[in-house]
Amino acid sequence: MTPTDLVFQSYGRCCRKDEFFVDFYDFFMASSEAIRNRFVDTDMPAQRHLLRNGVMQIILVARGMSDRKLRDLGHSHNRSNYNIQPEWYGLWEESLLKTVQVHDPEYTPELRAAWREVLKPGIDLIRGAY
Repeated sequence: MTPTDLVFQSYGRCCRKDEFFVDFYDFFMASSEAIRNRFVDTDMPAQRHLLRNGVMQIILVARGMSDRKLRDLGHSHNRSNYNIQPEWYGLWEESLLKTVQVHDPEYTPELRAAWREVLKPGIDLIRGAY
């Protein structure tokens, strides 16, 4: 099975419970006061929905789908818009991997490596738009 197939299936297992997305934001906001402050007035149910779709877009691009939506996401997160600092993407990735470890009953170190491999091009594309 390819890394993208492994990650696609893993994400499906993680998405079975909405708590996955709640836990992600708990981990992500705990990673930095600056990040926590960014979410003070955020509609978190809506934000969790955006996260669910954004992660899926990264996975779909890794599987060969057009990267147009990720380019749009990069534009919306660049210095002229949401001004998401490039170094925050590493915290985002670590928070996501920690959440996958908690929620995917089939988690292994090999699966973690597959997630990293699949996430990298999408994160690099979004971060590169800064």
